[in-house]
Amino acid sequence: MGKRLLLLTAVILPQLLGAQAGVVKRYPAHTSGKDLTMEEAVLGRSVLPANIYAAWFDAETVRFYQDGKWMLQAADGTVRPYTPVPLPEGFPQEAENITEGPDGSLAYTVGRSLFIHGDSPACIAQDDDPQITFGQTVSRNEFGINGGIFWSPDGQKLAFYRKDESRVTEFPLLDISTRTGTLRNIKYPMNGMASEIVRLGIYDRTTRHTVYADVRDFDDERYLPGVSWSPDGKYVFIQVLDRAQKHVNLNMYRSADGSFVRTLLTEANDRYVEPLDPVRFLKGSGSLFLYRTDNRDGYRNLYLCDTLGGIRRLTPEDADAEYAGNDGTHVWYTSAVVSPVENHLFRITVKPGKAGRNAGDPLRKAIIGKPVRLTREEGWHDVTLNEDCTRYIDTYSSFSVPTVTKLCQADGKEIRTLSRAEDPLAGYRTGEAMLGTVKSADGEYDNWYRLFLPPGFDPAKKYPVVLYVYGGPHSQMVRDSWMGQVRMWEMLMAQKGYIVYVQDNRGTSNRGAAYEKEIHGRCGQCEMEDQMVGIDMLRALPFVDADRIGVHGWSYGGFMTISLMTHYPETFKVGVAGGPVIDWKWYEVMYGERYMETEKTNPEGFAQTSLIRRAKDLKGKLLICQGAIDNTVVWEHSLSFVQQCIEEGVQLDYFPYPRSEHNVFGRWRIHLMDKVTAYFDEYL
Repeated sequence: MGKRLLLLTAVILPQLLGAQAGVVKRYPAHTSGKDLTMEEAVLGRSVLPANIYAAWFDAETVRFYQDGKWMLQAADGTVRPYTPVPLPEGFPQEAENITEGPDGSLAYTVGRSLFIHGDSPACIAQDDDPQITFGQTVSRNEFGINGGIFWSPDGQKLAFYRKDESRVTEFPLLDISTRTGTLRNIKYPMNGMASEIVRLGIYDRTTRHTVYADVRDFDDERYLPGVSWSPDGKYVFIQVLDRAQKHVNLNMYRSADGSFVRTLLTEANDRYVEPLDPVRFLKGSGSLFLYRTDNRDGYRNLYLCDTLGGIRRLTPEDADAEYAGNDGTHVWYTSAVVSPVENHLFRITVKPGKAGRNAGDPLRKAIIGKPVRLTREEGWHDVTLNEDCTRYIDTYSSFSVPTVTKLCQADGKEIRTLSRAEDPLAGYRTGEAMLGTVKSADGEYDNWYRLFLPPGFDPAKKYPVVLYVYGGPHSQMVRDSWMGQVRMWEMLMAQKGYIVYVQDNRGTSNRGAAYEKEIHGRCGQCEMEDQMVGIDMLRALPFVDADRIGVHGWSYGGFMTISLMTHYPETFKVGVAGGPVIDWKWYEVMYGERYMETEKTNPEGFAQTSLIRRAKDLKGKLLICQGAIDNTVVWEHSLSFVQQCIEEGVQLDYFPYPRSEHNVFGRWRIHLMDKVTAYFDEYL
């Protein structure tokens, strides 16, 4: 019987799933072995490919993790233990946002104030107003912003953000850890309401004086991403973005007095523009730099620019690219040109033109070569170059190849393999896994998916389906990495007898501007249409029980879960939504206004996407889980949906995690996923 089942699976399954499902790769089933425990699925490192987390310690030395210890490997391959450098004596334990300067000095924040620790600590920015902070991240980490401290190349100046939240409304979070409970108010700029005001300060360590960049573009609720320095430290560059996120000015300012020099480049888009990167100067040049945008040629390409406002396209492919490094004559970048689910390293030669009578000659006469692909193994490559771009670390995997880490020369030649992981599921019972494509609802794109069949799969039987969904911007759930970027809970559910399906849709990343911006003004709509194409493909398969389809997702995925449950109640029998957005008017300014604008400018879109008006359409079993102190998708969302269900006489289930924020971590997450799993087991 076992051999007959294997034969049926091997012969019939490809016929059933072949052209119809667009299967590209398969991972074979393991017919024997043990099952995952929930603890393994949620917290277990042993069921994921071993990763040594290799990174550059300095230009010649690699730091990596092995056998529970951090180690250093020198250029000749010799290995020694890594000993962390202690912080200076007297350094405050409460310091945050610690950022090291070129000379070893440390900038950091304590509370709302900003300090530099050179020979001794010195406060360089503070204010008695509790609404003002210095040196911390701004704009809720949108636009590629992940900090608020920016050292000049010589370490003599420090640029920093000053954030004024005096006009931002507060949202109360209930802290039950105190004796009688405490309300903790957070600043939360909701869509269409007052936002924070950001300025960029520049502190001179020699004069001990601070000036502010004289930014006058748009209004005072503008954004200031992409802060970067010229190599000589004389200028600061800011990509000034209007609050509506439809216009960007790349501006140049003098660091000595903050005065405006010129606008180098402008971007405008009726949907949105989203700067994500600082500019990077070509090494050895004080005028040529690299700039990335998706607003000129439809993809996030790299451009060679000069400080006079000239611009030339550098990466020629119609594919998203990302800067990796440069040595003054070559630029390294990763690109999706091979496939949107693969990431590969390329190198391109850049020879600046000689300076002549025309100040723009170095750019205008620059010779740009053709890209050379350096990574050959198929799959997803994460690459980091050393400081002088002579070598790089390449960590990669593909659908059936666990993580491999290699050390390579800058031209792509391998120096040595640092680590090659074994298959961590070799001792576990698994079904066949597949990587494939299905058309988008508009027929223009191939959307990628991963699919897991139950162990012992019998094509003569019918199986329930669980769709795991995210679907929102800046995500890519499916890659040609090990097992398609699997979450082990998916494997656990397959072991329990479910078919598990995960698919990307229009609106997600790494596919170009048109694909990503399709959601503008109507979040959830084309995403649902694309997900339903995948579901319809599954429902057409003879071994899928079309009456037992469930859906689960968190955050944007929670929004998608309830959207699918209420728009397609005849399809989805059970859903579990975590931390769901319910109405975009309750979400933050930065993210929400980029994709949805405001109720004033887009009333039809807000009415169409609000799930409050959809509560009456809920027919299946729905469980909502949320952290009660969620500071990302505040509690007003899910509680408002529950209240509307009460008003409509619609039943649903609700489970809060009283001391969790937007995500549930640690052992509490085991409880969460047990809850999710039990809900599908009982009702699907």
